[in-house]
Amino acid sequence: MSRTVALVGLVVLAGSYVVNAMDRQVFPVLLTPISHDYGFTLAQGGLLSTIFTLGIGLSGVPAGYLLDRLSRKSVIILGVFIYSVFTLLTMVAAGFWDMLAYRALSGVGEALQNAALFSAVGAYFFARRSLALGSLNFAYGLGGFVGPLAGAKLAGAGHWQMPFLVYGLIGLAFCLLIAVVIRRAFTERQEVAGDVDRPLDVAHVPPRLYNRNTVLLGVTAVVVGMSMYGYIGLYPTFLVTQLHWSSGQAALAASMFGLGALLGIPAGWLGDRVNQRVLMTVALLIGAVVGYLLFNGPTGAVAQYVLSFAEGAIASGFLFVNIYSAMQRAVRPHLIGRASGVYVSAFYVPAAFAGYLFSALVAGTGWGGAAIWQLAVLPLVGVVALLFVDVGRFANARTRTAS
Repeated sequence: MSRTVALVGLVVLAGSYVVNAMDRQVFPVLLTPISHDYGFTLAQGGLLSTIFTLGIGLSGVPAGYLLDRLSRKSVIILGVFIYSVFTLLTMVAAGFWDMLAYRALSGVGEALQNAALFSAVGAYFFARRSLALGSLNFAYGLGGFVGPLAGAKLAGAGHWQMPFLVYGLIGLAFCLLIAVVIRRAFTERQEVAGDVDRPLDVAHVPPRLYNRNTVLLGVTAVVVGMSMYGYIGLYPTFLVTQLHWSSGQAALAASMFGLGALLGIPAGWLGDRVNQRVLMTVALLIGAVVGYLLFNGPTGAVAQYVLSFAEGAIASGFLFVNIYSAMQRAVRPHLIGRASGVYVSAFYVPAAFAGYLFSALVAGTGWGGAAIWQLAVLPLVGVVALLFVDVGRFANARTRTAS
């Protein structure tokens, strides 16, 4: 395939990930009117905001095995179709339990798309894996920025269902676009060393899926998922109920997280060139400070916008991208699909309960105390885990040393 055709394929697939992010990020912004209409408590709302990650997490490992049996292109289309359908069903939910089911099942589709998409792009652009995955995270950041703002506009006054209708239909349109435009030569390429078709030297990489590095990176993924989605799930509610912001202001603040996630490209670029363990450790330490300040620091609009941007840059831009690429580098090429599934499960299963845990901490310690424990202290567990990661056993270790 020519470089132009490959880049077009990347843009189309990244566009489908934009829609994914729009769907994820819009629900917390609409939580206040949804809770008002249905009479949901803060704990119920927090669970609904993040429960879709349970579907993602539980489907992560099965998605990895599915990738061994179906084409990545087919799995991507199936995933987009599933989460689009359940996004549409969210707007007609009768109550808490069926809405909970719709949100959780939408996560199943997101898991299929995520594992297949990141595996396809990671394998095709092996030599610049972190940069390529960073471009996908750029797409996620774009959707995370546009989703809440457009959702608030579409919802207007008393029409919170409209964003789910629009986003669901856009997702279905992408199913058709991917089927027509994307070539299997792009999605099904086997991993090679850079841009030349020669065998990759992976004798130094552990032969098993579950090895020291994948376990430690999995622990780090758990920590980041719990912290990040604690913030995502209830941050707009904090702004509206505690700082008395308007829904529009809260939507803009939430969108700044998506804007920060756009830094996934430079974060990935760095991940290809420096020691990833050091990069992730520094990001975790900075993220702990940002998480504390979001709920305990300055309450002015500009300060909150900057802090929300920083949270997106650290958690989504630097940590999500580099932990994901490191997990793929921690295994041999034929295990990349399964490693992607393990990462998705480790990141998203605990995150499903992040909003509920954060609401419980709020009830016991207040908003500031909840942020201290879940957004500032918890990331330190990831720092400890990373101390024992051996980057010399990564698939790109010898390539980087040689260059």
